Amino acid sequence: MLHAVAAVCAPWLAARTGRAALVVLAVAPAAGFCFTLGVAAAGPPAVEETAWAPSLGLNLSFRADELSLTMAALVTGVGVLVLLYSTRYFRAGERGLGRYGGAMTAFAGSMLGLVTADNLLLLYVFWELTTVFSYLLIGYDAESGPSRRAAMKALTVTTAGGLAMLAGLVAVGRSAGTYRISELVAHPPAGGVPAAALGLVLAGALAKSAVFPFSTWLPAAMAAPTPVSAYLHAAAMVKAGVYLLARLGPVFGGEAAWRAPLLTLGVATVLLGGWRALRETDLKRLLAYGTISQLGLLTVLFGSGTGGGALAGAATLLAHGMFKAALFLVVGAVDVAAGTRDLRELSGVGRSLPWLCGAAVLAGASMAGVPPLAGFVAKEAALESLLGDGPALSGVVLSGVVLGSALTAAYTLRFLWGAFAVKPGVAPTPVRRAAVALSAPPALLAALGLVLVPLAPAYGEAMAAYAGTFRDPGHETRLVVWAGPTVPLLLSAVALAGGVLLFLAREPVARAGATLHLVDSARVYWGLMRRLDRFATQLTGLVQRGSVPDYLVLTLLAAVGVAAFSLLWDGLPRLEAPVTAWQRVEQPVVTVLLAAVAVLALASRAHILLAVVVGLAGYGTALLFLAHGSPDLALTQFLAETLGLVVFALVLRRLPVEAGRGRLPFPFRLGLGLAVGASAAGAGMLAMSARTAEPVGALMEGPARQAGARNVVSALIVDIRAWDTLGESTVLVVLTLGVTSMVFLRRRAYRIERTGRSRAPGRTPWLASVLPLGQRAVALEVAARLTFHTVLVLSVFLLVIGHSRVGGGFAGGIVAGLAITVRYLAGGRDELAAAVPVHAGVLMGVGLSLSAGTALAGLLFGRAALDLLEADVAVPLAGHLHLSTGLVFDLGVYLSVVGMVQDVLRGLGAELDRQISAEGTSAERPGGGRPAPGTGEAP
Repeated sequence: MLHAVAAVCAPWLAARTGRAALVVLAVAPAAGFCFTLGVAAAGPPAVEETAWAPSLGLNLSFRADELSLTMAALVTGVGVLVLLYSTRYFRAGERGLGRYGGAMTAFAGSMLGLVTADNLLLLYVFWELTTVFSYLLIGYDAESGPSRRAAMKALTVTTAGGLAMLAGLVAVGRSAGTYRISELVAHPPAGGVPAAALGLVLAGALAKSAVFPFSTWLPAAMAAPTPVSAYLHAAAMVKAGVYLLARLGPVFGGEAAWRAPLLTLGVATVLLGGWRALRETDLKRLLAYGTISQLGLLTVLFGSGTGGGALAGAATLLAHGMFKAALFLVVGAVDVAAGTRDLRELSGVGRSLPWLCGAAVLAGASMAGVPPLAGFVAKEAALESLLGDGPALSGVVLSGVVLGSALTAAYTLRFLWGAFAVKPGVAPTPVRRAAVALSAPPALLAALGLVLVPLAPAYGEAMAAYAGTFRDPGHETRLVVWAGPTVPLLLSAVALAGGVLLFLAREPVARAGATLHLVDSARVYWGLMRRLDRFATQLTGLVQRGSVPDYLVLTLLAAVGVAAFSLLWDGLPRLEAPVTAWQRVEQPVVTVLLAAVAVLALASRAHILLAVVVGLAGYGTALLFLAHGSPDLALTQFLAETLGLVVFALVLRRLPVEAGRGRLPFPFRLGLGLAVGASAAGAGMLAMSARTAEPVGALMEGPARQAGARNVVSALIVDIRAWDTLGESTVLVVLTLGVTSMVFLRRRAYRIERTGRSRAPGRTPWLASVLPLGQRAVALEVAARLTFHTVLVLSVFLLVIGHSRVGGGFAGGIVAGLAITVRYLAGGRDELAAAVPVHAGVLMGVGLSLSAGTALAGLLFGRAALDLLEADVAVPLAGHLHLSTGLVFDLGVYLSVVGMVQDVLRGLGAELDRQISAEGTSAERPGGGRPAPGTGEAP
């Protein structure tokens, strides 16, 4: 939470304090680091859980054990140093510094949540948050094409892997019966999980950690600022996939579907990444390919499925985070001081920046596995853990790891030589003095690789609890500085000697690498993306032709296909729902009439007739609701159909009288309609047949009485499903604004324009405004005048009694909207402006605010939504009245509906009136031209 607050405040801080804001933001990861040390000192694990959606198995479950604390220490500790380093890496007045600080802090918080999450679904939430924030950080320079492309590549690869992983995690949780990671580790699924589920989980983990064949995004991401590379690609983001392997290794480490792909792809990544690093000339890209190689090593260790491999992996995880972050920060300092990071242009930098060179040598020696540094301890443990696991493993995987270690030593020497050595024939590079904030963080990280080595045995004992969760302990592995003349020591010496030889032959090796490099992964990736774009464009052109009937036909055919597949595959044997022809005599009569209306709709060609027929179908459905004993639904359906018919009539003024002859013949449309109906009926019957629990409808009467409601439907909408009703109201408001905005698209003023007509002298019209002669309907004017206020009173009555009887805010709002509609039909847009002088946006805004505020008020006082105030009042002449916060919530719905009706009438009625009037006046003028808005008469 502290990281989230800091991230939100970052832009404000940066705007006022500049680079100093990054120091303030570093407080969040510093607090996290102190908390991590506190939990480690108190003795893990530390557990905390808060219910979120228990019915879905989704709780805010956090657990900090030994592995989590290792990762948390890296995430928070390196995060502090990177933010402090950034205060001098970026120039004063740097644009986007607040965005950078906010994204970096939010990323650190997301990563901290990821490594402490004890729920698979919660872990996925943080997983995707790191994906989003890494996209923003890699694409920090939005004006740079390479930065945008690199950010998009990282987002595409990691998101695709994350979506696959989500499917796998759901399958794992369903198979195991729990999403709690600690429970999975303590009690692995007895029958295992499907290999496909493990494959999906591995796809997400390998994509996140840039393991072959998903490695292409990591070198491209070097377009990001160097502090981003040091944090995301050395200490945090790329470790997320490896962390997931480490976390689930105790559960699935013994599965062949787990070990085989991880060992194979891990060794391939070790060799390919290390080989490619030997021919890179950009220092950051050299380190990036080195990171890929070492991520492959971590994949091998955690993929071995043994306790020894896991212990070596934990040591490698910690050592790699320190030395690789230090080396990336060194590259950033060299880049700032020398203005380049191309090793062909750098010469003699070590003499100018001796302290920085010393830190790089110390970190590089740890990366190469030189004793007595943390990298050496981790490499010895890795080689020891891979011994004795059978001839196949020791003969192939171990050989690959040793060769990879030789490549690591070679590209480490290449990095140090390229960054700091004096090169013959290259002029000394002029450099500026490195600020303390640029040299101190890498120096500290490099020194830790030496200072913490004596604590290696203690760290091994602490991590023994984690390693003990693996069912296969594997070869005995220890974390010690010196274990005597052992086989791992011999293999380590061979690797170092091989690395020196590869470095001495660096020019031939680089030429050989360029010659053997047959496939460029970047070209393959962008080629696939171009083909995917082309396929999407062609498919879109085939399916989305701009024809609404075509879209409807495709949608209905898809629905029928899915329903037919479901029913034929496994549904027909389960259809056990009893079928009753009818319960009341009016039901078959209404059904026959509805069928006749449906056939008439298929045969109709005139738009207005189609609208009327569709309205009749809605009225018939309302009659069926009424026959089934649902007066609330029937009332709402009647009102909505009436209002919908008016809207149809308003819109149809701008359309031709008759619809064009459709391309689809009548028999096809009839058959499609019957198929859709059969599918819907079959789905309903199948749902009833599959029901095993008691229907929830029978359980609602008690809660409705508790809420003081005698109307179960109103209690369901307002009390039980208040948040859903609020969401639906919001969606309706947004849709209304969207539709009417298109009508007002070419106008700047969003208000009703009056026509400017004056009343005839000596006459007292029934209304405030009347239509021109020839368009007036006196009977309608009289009806509007006599019924308007009565209907408004009726709408308020429906609003007030909705909690106890048939009615409610939605029904009352529609009734009030119909009264306004009648006023508009009788007097035109002037009458609409006079009937509702309040802006529609104000009504909708106040309504939504009232509903949301009422729902939140109860939560602010520690109670449930809409459970704040309740009283029964005896009103003279009116009788008993139930007042509650639910009534205030319903009032908000009422105002929102009235505002929506007014907005629809304004957009589809008054504005179209104005457009028709303007077009008619323009057509009558000799030279054409458009009159001033609102001055013409409606034709």
